[in-house]
Amino acid sequence: MKQKVTGIVLSSSRMGEVDKRVVLLTKEEGKISAFARGALRPKSPISSGTESLCFGDFYVYRGRDSYTVDDLSISNYFKEIKEDLDKLYMGLYFLEVADYFTREGLGARPELELIYRSLLALQKESIPDRLIRRIYELRMLAISGYSPYYDEEKKAFTDDLGIWHISEGTAYTVGQILTLPLKKLYSFTVSEAVLKELETQVDKFFKRNTEKKFMALDAIKI
Repeated sequence: MKQKVTGIVLSSSRMGEVDKRVVLLTKEEGKISAFARGALRPKSPISSGTESLCFGDFYVYRGRDSYTVDDLSISNYFKEIKEDLDKLYMGLYFLEVADYFTREGLGARPELELIYRSLLALQKESIPDRLIRRIYELRMLAISGYSPYYDEEKKAFTDDLGIWHISEGTAYTVGQILTLPLKKLYSFTVSEAVLKELETQVDKFFKRNTEKKFMALDAIKI
């Protein structure tokens, strides 16, 4: 039976002469692998919508081990990101991180919304890409169950290794990242001093909670 899922293409690879294999992150089924039959043919109606970063509705059939994409309706190709090499690699990095933290069979509504809103933010000039990256990393960690907590007695954020030695302004920013509704997550910016401190702290925390080398990072300049 055909099923409609809303999601984004995390990755796309060639399978044989005319087919593709795509990995989708969907709010209903989490991460799924699907075959896109004939997607490499020039006139295929699903060709352009089975590339990484494509977001929309996918109509799929479920098989024993994978799905098959029968049709799709793409609402955002993120064209502006694909036209800027630095932003493209940042977007691909976001997809790699999402692929790492999500699982098959588990709905991924918050993860999908975080990706979508992060990519929308990348298209704007009102917030630095450096800040978008750290907001995305920390909030994805929090959604996945890895989050610093605020110690009321010590008046500071802390994790399993101890207190986060950060300024009051950076601590406030961390609190915003962890608690703001996703639709308001990219509604603020920070000073250069706070951003540098945030980068250092989030980078350490993120690396401690991941066991993967993210390929897109090699091409990211920030």
